[in-house]
Amino acid sequence: MPDLPAPFLARPIAHRGLHGGAVPENSRAAFEAAIDGGYGIELDLQLSSDGQAMVFHDYDLARLTGQSGPIQMRSAAELAELTLGNGEGVPTFAEVLALVAGRVPLLVEIKDQDGTLGPDIGALEAACAAELASYAGPVAVMSFNPHAIYEMARIAPDIARGLVTCAFADEEWALTPAARRAALAEIPDFGATGSSFISHDREDLDREAVTLLRAAGVPILCWTVRGPLQEKQARRVAHNITFEGYLA
Repeated sequence: MPDLPAPFLARPIAHRGLHGGAVPENSRAAFEAAIDGGYGIELDLQLSSDGQAMVFHDYDLARLTGQSGPIQMRSAAELAELTLGNGEGVPTFAEVLALVAGRVPLLVEIKDQDGTLGPDIGALEAACAAELASYAGPVAVMSFNPHAIYEMARIAPDIARGLVTCAFADEEWALTPAARRAALAEIPDFGATGSSFISHDREDLDREAVTLLRAAGVPILCWTVRGPLQEKQARRVAHNITFEGYLA
């Protein structure tokens, strides 16, 4: 079980890069701005139709590119031709790794590809692990789907890994069965996945499962902090924050 690298606790982590205004989330410009500001970077991975790990949050392209349809229906080359609003196309994970080049910690969220936080995963994890095999900077991977982290433990055991956790409220996870959501909220897979940290919803940090992990010495990250007051409240529990909309 690799430990979370120490730099992840030393500086705030910019959610999808330091974005805002003319700088889109998960863009090269957002990542450069985070580096310039001395912040860590959190980013999201989705899969292209030709099996490449792409840095993009949504399952659908509409909100961020103005184009319709799932990201998984476009090739990496096609995605590079779309615009995020500042003239940039959707970057590959390989491109972002080359840009960051170990200058700041990189927190990588593997988005759920199953749709119900179930076991239908594998291709995105393989693409992520392949790109990270030669990366030398401080990096950690995480996912809401424990199956993704079990897979990363199997194929890339030396990369620090963790779970993204929350209360799994039904309005946000309507496709996931209620029993599955209730179970996941108690973080039962932490030990078996070989996780070394969690990144938990800042609005749910008083959950007993979080308290017990913190008491056991587990690093607690949290998401997403959007102002100084929220940061002050979150840091009563969390060892570090993921933030956006202000300078942490």
